[in-house]
Amino acid sequence: MAFFLQVALFAFLFGANDSRPGDFKVVGPGGGGAMFHPTISPHDSSTALVSCDMTGSYITHDGGKSWRMFNLRGVVEFFVFDPLDRNVIYAQANGLWRSQDEGSTWALIHPKPSAVKSIKMSSDHSDEDLIADPDPLGNITAMAIDPGDSKTLHVAVADAKKTRFALFVSRDRGEIWEKQGDLPEQASKLWVNPVSPDGHRVILIAGAHFIEKKSDSGIQKIPLPLVEKVADISVGFRTDSRPVIYVAGDESAFSSDDEGAIWRKVGLGPGGGKMRAIATSLRNPDTAYVSYRELEEGGIKWLGVAKTIDAGRTWRTVWKEDSSPAGKPGANIHDAWITERFGPDWGENPLVLTVAEQDANLAYATDLGRTMRTTDGGANWVAVYSRRSGENGWVTTGLDVTNAYGYHFDPFDQNRQFISTTDIGLFRSEDGGKSWISSTMGVPKDWMNTTYWIEFDPTVKGRVWSVNSWTHDLPRPKMWRKKGIGDYRGGVCRSEDGGKTWTKSNDGMAETAPTHILLDPASPAESRVLYVAAFGRGVYKSTDGGKSWKLKAAGITQKEPFAWRIVRDGRGILYLLVARRSEDGSIATDGDGAIYKSTDGAENWSRVSMPEGSNAPNGLAIDPGSPGRLYLAAWARDKGEHGEGGGIYLSEDAGKTWRRVLERDRHIYDVTIDARDPKILYASGFESSAWKSSDRGEHWTRIAGFNFKWGHRVIPDPFDAKKVYITTFGGGVWHGSVDGDDRAVDIVTPELQPGR
Repeated sequence: MAFFLQVALFAFLFGANDSRPGDFKVVGPGGGGAMFHPTISPHDSSTALVSCDMTGSYITHDGGKSWRMFNLRGVVEFFVFDPLDRNVIYAQANGLWRSQDEGSTWALIHPKPSAVKSIKMSSDHSDEDLIADPDPLGNITAMAIDPGDSKTLHVAVADAKKTRFALFVSRDRGEIWEKQGDLPEQASKLWVNPVSPDGHRVILIAGAHFIEKKSDSGIQKIPLPLVEKVADISVGFRTDSRPVIYVAGDESAFSSDDEGAIWRKVGLGPGGGKMRAIATSLRNPDTAYVSYRELEEGGIKWLGVAKTIDAGRTWRTVWKEDSSPAGKPGANIHDAWITERFGPDWGENPLVLTVAEQDANLAYATDLGRTMRTTDGGANWVAVYSRRSGENGWVTTGLDVTNAYGYHFDPFDQNRQFISTTDIGLFRSEDGGKSWISSTMGVPKDWMNTTYWIEFDPTVKGRVWSVNSWTHDLPRPKMWRKKGIGDYRGGVCRSEDGGKTWTKSNDGMAETAPTHILLDPASPAESRVLYVAAFGRGVYKSTDGGKSWKLKAAGITQKEPFAWRIVRDGRGILYLLVARRSEDGSIATDGDGAIYKSTDGAENWSRVSMPEGSNAPNGLAIDPGSPGRLYLAAWARDKGEHGEGGGIYLSEDAGKTWRRVLERDRHIYDVTIDARDPKILYASGFESSAWKSSDRGEHWTRIAGFNFKWGHRVIPDPFDAKKVYITTFGGGVWHGSVDGDDRAVDIVTPELQPGR
């Protein structure tokens, strides 16, 4: 526990320009996923933070030119800057964290480290819950700091069942908390009026159905506009102490500068418009921005951002995009690759807006793939998630929010590399990973969301196959718990020009979500044998290079089997991994995953035993010199605090018996073998770690420098034996050395600390 307190609950992060252990860097085009909670420093307009729903958080100190990703063990719900000390920042994830050096290091302040008894992380996503006693607050849902005394912290909290809500205050930076009163429901925002007198601060608290004002005279309820639910709210304060309140709800927006006595509805003209995000400046509240879509003018539906400079009395559009198929972005929208690639198909007005406290002309807007910034009051909006790299494509600024499945190398051109991703499809580099361009030309539009894998012909230059689907994020349960496989769309495409263009190659294959493709290297070049794992259907086989396909499911007993990965050993024996279709911690049910084996080219399948207590195979690697030696990546069942039945298992008799060789990490996504040396293995998973073994899997050490919460697979760098690529679920692709200095304060799930 002493080690846990000293190391595990102190997360060491490096400044935006500092190097990680192993010099790990993120590679890729940038952006590509939803971003939230943009927050600008009131002391330095060049410093800002953004979080995503895939556990990553990001900080810039140069106005978005570069970002550094960091991991606070979970999704950050809000950031708060200390109003007096520029070095101090707070972030709420699975606990309340504080940085005292502008985001370089973070320490847990609630719950207190001494109160933490354990961490529960048994769920499918290995989400981490701090089990603490005492825990006077529960979950913090909103926070504000006294602008005249930054030792005074105000927080809104909710209990674990979300049935009791309250307001607390600490006057010693979070050491001791005092309850101030109950709240009617969960609060999402808090503000301390910076113009109200010291010692007599006025606080505004807001939730989905209420706004309250707390002052020396008591609690005052502020009337809401006529909306069913408040979707977004922002408040600023004039120099005379009066608040200006902006509310978005029911796809409308309103403003009030008389504490709710009168609400003015935002009007953008006769064409209406639907609103969803709104923001003002804390100290310049007459200026605000609102996100809109479906504003009809001239037979066109527009989307973008509108602005007011008179507290909501009048509005004008400052970001206006034609959302029709032939539409083009406005001349003042300086986007990166997303508009270039998807155009109006992206069709996205900002999810979240924020405005700088000290400068109402400075604002950030985030959506499902981008972060945009304006410094001139909306006259121009500039992408800060990616930048153009010469004529060769785009390069990330560090703001990567992509789910990457694989990192692939063209066997005939070492500079041609690929990333297979969710939401943005396949990306290609022609300069060794320095810059990236979209590589889905020809893929059917309703398959284009995700490229799960690609496979190169080893002897025919330029020939590549890809498996693509509109259904993303498999095998995670959120993709199948409510809908059946009948909604899955996708199939196989083939390229003859090295992945630049594609043609559909799906004859005989039902619409499906294909998650893996495997080529038999022993098959003739003119009639390649290929296998596809079709999630929810089984295995498809082609004997004519992918021109036609037949379902091969004889012996597979699951109904609608979640066929996930296929592996071939040196003798030609195939192994199929069927993903688990339960998430309740059960075992020995119809929802169990399974391993199957075929000795006749997928014509017949037979069961291979699973390790005892395990029912979720996720990855399999086979020793190239010893085909009976199998390495299994297993996903834990939701049982106990850490989950059961997960980790890495080793079989030395082709799956007849198993023994666990890595237990500390129980949500392992995949195991890979270094083709240069089969004694060296790598693994990663959803517990903030990647692993290396140098003795054929018998012992494992953590790779320093990689700490993204949700890792996928480790791919050895074919051009540098000391480096690897690590794909992630929401953090792009990481590239660095496996020999970095293992600093004790690097982020890692507690049970995975070296020596524990």
